[in-house]
Amino acid sequence: MDLEGQLFTIVDFQHVKPGKGGAFVRTMLKNIVTGKVIDRTFRSGEKVELVRLDDRKLQYLYRESDNFIFMDQETFEQVSVPESVVGDYADLLKEGEVVRVFFHDERPLVFELPFFIEYTIVKCEPGVKGDTVANVSKPATLETGAVIQVPLFVEQGERIRVDTRTKEYLERVR
Repeated sequence: MDLEGQLFTIVDFQHVKPGKGGAFVRTMLKNIVTGKVIDRTFRSGEKVELVRLDDRKLQYLYRESDNFIFMDQETFEQVSVPESVVGDYADLLKEGEVVRVFFHDERPLVFELPFFIEYTIVKCEPGVKGDTVANVSKPATLETGAVIQVPLFVEQGERIRVDTRTKEYLERVR
């Protein structure tokens, strides 16, 4: 929705109908650009402008300074997405990966990786035998340069599946 010239998405809402007076809706709104969450109450009959985002599938090609260059899967045009939109996912992005980017007026706003991606571990210290009293983990560097925690039994050169939302190890891939 467009509210005071900024784009928001509704995180949570509650319809309230008090005994006296008119009904209203309490909402939690998240700014799409900044990520800031605000509380806002709308009275009965109050109108907001709905905004439609264009959802496009893009294939990652390469990085060029502060921009990531993608290819649109339908038009085959190259699209530049700023690092500020990619955000914390930059270290999980690997060449050839298809992602979803949401646009408003041809401006990229929201970046979404697939929830689960397979990576190869390029650097990982060997686990110490007998160090398995609890859920012990060790750092591992992925092919993209990201460092995540993996169980001791995982070794360099293995392929693993990672949850990109939490940057956590899920399982080995054979």
